[in-house]
Amino acid sequence: MSSPTGPASGLPVRMPRPRQSGRHRRPEPVAAPEGAPALVLAVPGEPSTATRSLAEELLSIARSELPGLDARIGYLDGDDQGEYPTLDAVLAHAAAERTSRYELALAVGREVSAPEGPVAVVVPLLAGPEASTMRRIRQALVDSHAAAELTDVLGPHPLLAEALHVRLSEAGLSRADRARLFTVATAADGIVLATVGGEEAVQAAGITGMLLAARLAVPVMAAALDEEGSIASIAEQLRGSGSANLALAPYLIGPEVAGDLLETAAKEAGCAFAEPLGAYPAIGKLVLGQYATALGITPQQTAQVH
Repeated sequence: MSSPTGPASGLPVRMPRPRQSGRHRRPEPVAAPEGAPALVLAVPGEPSTATRSLAEELLSIARSELPGLDARIGYLDGDDQGEYPTLDAVLAHAAAERTSRYELALAVGREVSAPEGPVAVVVPLLAGPEASTMRRIRQALVDSHAAAELTDVLGPHPLLAEALHVRLSEAGLSRADRARLFTVATAADGIVLATVGGEEAVQAAGITGMLLAARLAVPVMAAALDEEGSIASIAEQLRGSGSANLALAPYLIGPEVAGDLLETAAKEAGCAFAEPLGAYPAIGKLVLGQYATALGITPQQTAQVH
C-alpha cells in the first residue's frame, strides 16, 4: 500500500533528473519571440506530394530547434485553388492575419503598438544561387504587397559538404568515414558536383566542393546541369587528371530540377550518381539559421560556463 507521501517501500521511484551544470550542460532551446514574423519556405519546381513532404519535414526540423516557430510553405509554381499555395498568396495571407490581430486587439480595448518589421522572412529552398528562381521569388514578394524579408540561399556551407558526403556514402560511392579501415569497392576517385544556375552557381558550388574534397580526399569539380555539355566536359577533365571511377553528386535540395535530369546527365558523363540532398537534417537547420540571422536571434541558447 502506498503511503500519503509516496509509494510503498520497495517500489522504484522515478526521480527527475537533476539539471546538468557547468560547461557540459546541455543548451536549452529558445522559443520564437512573441509576434515574430513567419518563416516562409519558398519552394521551386513543380509541386507534388513528394515536394510537400520534403518541405514539411524540413520545417519540422526547424520547429524542433525553435519551438513556437510559425513556419509555412509557399510554392513558386503553386495553385491557390488547391493544396499548393503560391508564395505571394502565403505572404499576403500572413500580412492579413497580422492586421486582423492588431485590429482585434484595438477592438477589445487592449493597448497595443502598431505592428512593425517584416510580416515574414522568406527562405529560398536552394543550395546555391539560381538567378531566375531568385528573380521569381523577389517578384512574388512584390506581388504580395507584404512587408517580407528575403534571405540568401543555403550555401555554400560546411553542412552541405557533410550532406553531400552522406548521400554519396548511402549510394555506395564513398566511405562514410575516412577514419574507418574498410574500403568501398565502388568508391569514386573523382566527383562531379552538379548544380543549376549557370556560372555563378558553379562558382558558389565550388566552395562547398573544396570542403567535400577535403572530406573525401578526392578531386571535386562543379558543373552546371542546365548548361548543355557542362557535366560531360567536367567528367572528361577529371578523367584526364587521373580519376577513373567518377560519381555525380547533386548540389541540389531536390525540387529545383526534373527527376530524370540527374539520370540523363549521369549517363552522358558515364558515371553513377547519388540522390539530391533532400530532407537531410542539416538542411532544416540551415533554413532556420537563415531565418534566425535575419532576425538577429539564436535558435539554441549557449550554456553558461560556471
